[in-house]
Amino acid sequence: MSKWFRKGDKVVVTSGNSKGQTGSILDIQKSRVLIQGVNIGKKHMKQRSQEQRSQIVEIERSIHISNVNFCDKNEKPVRIKARLNANGNKELYYLRDGKDSVLREVKNK
Repeated sequence: MSKWFRKGDKVVVTSGNSKGQTGSILDIQKSRVLIQGVNIGKKHMKQRSQEQRSQIVEIERSIHISNVNFCDKNEKPVRIKARLNANGNKELYYLRDGKDSVLREVKNK
């Protein structure tokens, strides 16, 4: 599991059937992530009561964490680095066109 991924982070899929699609992380398991609107699968739901009907529901399926990467504002994949800022807090940043842009700050444990 990558220690930098958190719920709500914007990521891009780098390989597989959903290559190039972007979305935010909904859930993280050990080595898999669930991304909003990516890797949609169909699930056949059985009828549970007289009022509810059986149906086919589209849900997001998880993707292995090695197949996703952080993305910038232009939805291009970026490599993340960590450093300490002036306040002594750790922050994640990436380099784009010779300039470094801060992705987010990391909480200290």
